[in-house]
Amino acid sequence: MPYRRRRVLGALLIAFAIALYINQTGPQPQTPPSIPSSTSVTTGDRAQAMLEKLPVKGRAPKTDYTRTQFGDGWSLIGTCDMRNIILHRDLSNAVVNDSCKVTSGILNDPYTGTVIAFARGPSTSDDVQIDHVVALSNAWQTGAQLLSLEERTQLANDPLELLAVDGDANQAKGDGDAATWLPANRAFRCQYVARQIAVKAKYHLWVTDAEKSAMQRVLETCPDQTVPVVTGGV
Repeated sequence: MPYRRRRVLGALLIAFAIALYINQTGPQPQTPPSIPSSTSVTTGDRAQAMLEKLPVKGRAPKTDYTRTQFGDGWSLIGTCDMRNIILHRDLSNAVVNDSCKVTSGILNDPYTGTVIAFARGPSTSDDVQIDHVVALSNAWQTGAQLLSLEERTQLANDPLELLAVDGDANQAKGDGDAATWLPANRAFRCQYVARQIAVKAKYHLWVTDAEKSAMQRVLETCPDQTVPVVTGGV
């Protein structure tokens, strides 16, 4: 199949997956406007006000936590998995093959403020990783173990919870919360914390004292910061 036809087919597969996602789940929260997106993004509640509504508790034990508590890897929407749907959302000039895989693109990385030329391959794919903004083990210890497996799987594949980011930054974050890890890119910290708050509110999770204090310190620098709200698309 000629290259141009393969690229068009790949783009159509992604578009089909997005349409299926909208029909299955309805409008979902989305990335800040600074990240390339195919959706219309508006602002929602102020992050500070939403943070004040979150319960404050200590961390539950990590007992029984495994990645499979949040589903068996990435969910499929049509023939496209969420990793590639998020790559397509967050990368500019994304090229998609006829297997619904993003093969290349440019990431304006929100965590480091650097620009990454992404190329799919054995030694390069991990240069860009998909981060769970609220680390799954953190979610497990702040209320997710009380959710059903279906709800946890939805959390792990929710576009609100997912960002394409620099691989090394994602590894450095590990399972840290706002009290132990924040993006090196200070310009993104307000949006990052607001997104964590939105995820915790949506899935009825709580914050620890230290986590809330760290979030408050960040939001003191941007009291008008709002949480992202999507009005269409993935």
